[in-house]
Amino acid sequence: MNLSRKIFIYSIIGTSVFVYSSCGRGGGKKDAGAASARIYPVQEVKKGDAVLESVYPVTLRGEDDADIKPRVSGYIDHVYVNEGDIVKKGQRLFSINSPSSEQDFTTAEAALESAKAQLSTAKLDVERIRVLAEKDIVSKVQLQSYENAYKTSEANKLKAEAALTAARATVGWTIVPSPIDGVVGAIPYRNGNMVTSATSLTTISNTKTIYAYFSLNEKTLAELLNAVPGHSQAEKIANIDDVTLLLPDKTAYSEKGKISAISGVINTITGAVTLRAEFPNPQGALKSGASGNISVPRKVADVIVIPQKATFSLQDKTIIYKAQKTDKPDMDSTVQAMITVLPLPDGQNYAVTSGLTDGDRFVTDGVATLRNGSLIKTR
Repeated sequence: MNLSRKIFIYSIIGTSVFVYSSCGRGGGKKDAGAASARIYPVQEVKKGDAVLESVYPVTLRGEDDADIKPRVSGYIDHVYVNEGDIVKKGQRLFSINSPSSEQDFTTAEAALESAKAQLSTAKLDVERIRVLAEKDIVSKVQLQSYENAYKTSEANKLKAEAALTAARATVGWTIVPSPIDGVVGAIPYRNGNMVTSATSLTTISNTKTIYAYFSLNEKTLAELLNAVPGHSQAEKIANIDDVTLLLPDKTAYSEKGKISAISGVINTITGAVTLRAEFPNPQGALKSGASGNISVPRKVADVIVIPQKATFSLQDKTIIYKAQKTDKPDMDSTVQAMITVLPLPDGQNYAVTSGLTDGDRFVTDGVATLRNGSLIKTR
């Protein structure tokens, strides 16, 4: 056999081997891909009851907040308490050096003594003139005139007594007591400062119970009240579930609260209604004037609940993968669907408000590995 014929035969054999090998490798990849398809958990949509959570900013106030102002003008002589002290009703807080009050008291004392003397003189005059009038030495008209002067002196004495009582009370106002049991707030003015009746010396807050004030618009308030049983507003307020106070550090306050009052007036500018929730504060952990947030639960019926891990965000949209049947018995196709949701208090689930209906099937886990139109096995 010559050389050219040998080369031709070897070329045909090599080509046949290459084609066979290529076909074998391609078929193997296809079989391996089908055999290694990932299995994804799928859930069918069902409606049920859920508790939604709405969070609103709140301002905290003590059950009683007393703004302490002096009733007289003068200089602070002594401060008997410090910020944060717990005080009782009637306990001394400040003393005010008020020279004008002392002067008024002295003047009132002198005026009363003068009125007493004038009354005594008027009485003597009436007694003297009455004797003369009985003997017809003076006229009855003169007697009447002295009797009127006596009555005037009596009135002046009563007036002077009243003025002295007021002056004595004013002197007593130089001591500023606490009007309630509570905790002392900031003390901006101390010894030597000039104060008037418009000066705020401090605040005493009764914080055994803390009031949390927050606002809702009319629509949200109506939804809240419609979700609880009761005929009157008072009955509905009593049936609202306990609320949670969220502190500035994002932790929840240990004591649950109760919505106790709803304002009867709507703010004409904001269209909002003010609500008040009460929280027990046995340890004094909450301070009047502090802020935070309040979590208000709301029960809803016939709502779709899904796990948060079944969703992902895309350009501020919440997306879920629906699983749709294909012509292959063991395979489903994934389809992206945009949904709107509300977070539930457990932090792990959503309540779906649109985008899913009864009977829909969706992938509950592993959505990060999927894309629109993926073929998956389901369980």
